[in-house]
Amino acid sequence: MPKPKPRAISIAAFVFTASLIIINLVSLVFPSLIESFLEEYDVTYDPFELGTWAIPVIITNIAMLIFGIFYFTKKLPNVVQNGINFIKNFEVSRTVTTIVLVGLIFGYVGFTIQELPVDEGIKYGDFDRVKAIVEGWPFENAIDDEGLFNLHVKNFLLKSSQFLFQNYRVMPLIMSMSLLLLTYFFTAKIAKKRFAGIVAMIILLQSDVFHTFDTVASYENSWILLYLLSLFLVEKKWFLSPLAYIASLFSKPLTAPYLAMTLFYTYSSEIPRRKKIYILLTYIAIIIVGLIGLYVFGLDVGGGISQGHLNFQHNDFWNSFTTWSYQLRFDGIFLVFSLPLTVALFFTAKKGIRHADSILVLIAGVMFTMSLLTAFTSFNLHPYRYVPLIVFFAIGVGTLLSKR
Repeated sequence: MPKPKPRAISIAAFVFTASLIIINLVSLVFPSLIESFLEEYDVTYDPFELGTWAIPVIITNIAMLIFGIFYFTKKLPNVVQNGINFIKNFEVSRTVTTIVLVGLIFGYVGFTIQELPVDEGIKYGDFDRVKAIVEGWPFENAIDDEGLFNLHVKNFLLKSSQFLFQNYRVMPLIMSMSLLLLTYFFTAKIAKKRFAGIVAMIILLQSDVFHTFDTVASYENSWILLYLLSLFLVEKKWFLSPLAYIASLFSKPLTAPYLAMTLFYTYSSEIPRRKKIYILLTYIAIIIVGLIGLYVFGLDVGGGISQGHLNFQHNDFWNSFTTWSYQLRFDGIFLVFSLPLTVALFFTAKKGIRHADSILVLIAGVMFTMSLLTAFTSFNLHPYRYVPLIVFFAIGVGTLLSKR
C-alpha cells in the first residue's frame, strides 16, 4: 500500500475544497444570499428564498451524512455493508472492459452524430468570429483578434476538421470521444481498477454540460483533453507531460493557472524524486518563457492579461460562487453529490490512496481559478468552462473504488 502523505496536506486539501463547495452550495440553496451582501447589487427580494435545487441538495447531503456515519461505525445492516464492500472490491476482466468501452463509445457517437449538421452560428454568436480566424489561420489574422489567432492547436484542429470533413464540428466530436476514453484510462491508472475507470466514464457521459458542448466548435474540448493528458503522462512518460501542457495553452490559455494543480499532482505521483525535480524545472522554464512571450513580445490572450491591465474586483469574485444555480442546473448528480464526494475522498486519502488528495486539489483548483478569472478579467463564466470540473468529479467518483 502506498505510504500516506502527511496528514496536514490531506486536511488542507479537504478544508480548501469543502469550503469552496459549501460556498457554492449555500448559493445553490439561497440563490440571492451572496448578492445581498455585494454593494453592486440592489437586492429587493428575500435573500433566503429557496432555490430550485435547495430541497434535493439539503435532503441528499443530510442523508449521505447519516449513511456515512453508519457505514464507518459499521452499524449498517450486514447485507448493505457487504454490498458496499462488494462494489468497492469488484473488478472486471480486460475482455469485458473492452466490450463495455466499445459499446459506450459507439452508443455515444450514435446519439451524438446527429448534431454534426446543425448550424452552430445560429445558436452560438462566437462561431462567426472563430470561423473567420480559422479560415485565415495560420497566415492571415482575418478580424484582428490576436487572442483567437494565437490558439494554434485549436485553430489547427478546426481547420483540419473543415478540410477533411467539410464540417467544423467533427473534430470537436473526436476530441470529446477522446476525453471520454482518457477519463477511463486516467481513472483506471490512479485507482488501479478497470471498473473504476468505467464508472468515471459513465459519470462524465451523463453530464448535461459535457453533452451540450461536445460537438461545439466554438467551445471544443481539446484544452481539457490536453491538460488531462499532461497529468496522465506524469507517471507514464514524464518528459512528454510538459509538451501536452503547452499544447493545452495553445488550445485555450485557461489552463495556465492549472499549473499549480499539476505540480501538486506531480508531488503526489509514484515517480522518483529525481524525475519530480526534472518536471518542476521544466515547468519553471515554461513559466519564464510564457512571461517573456506575454510581456516582451506582447502576445494577447485576452482580458487585458498580456497588457497587465488586471484589477481585482471583489464583487465579481464572490458573484462567481452564484453560478451553479443556473450554469449547472441540469447536472443534478454533481450538484447533490459534490460535497459527499469531497468528504469521501478525504477518508479515502486517509486510507493511503495516493491520488485522492490530488483529485480534491484538482476540483478545488478549477473552481478557484474560475473565480479568480472573473475577478481579474471580468470574463463571464460560460458553462463550457465547467467541463473540467465535471471531468475531475467523475474521476473522483472512480477514485473511491480504488484498489486497496
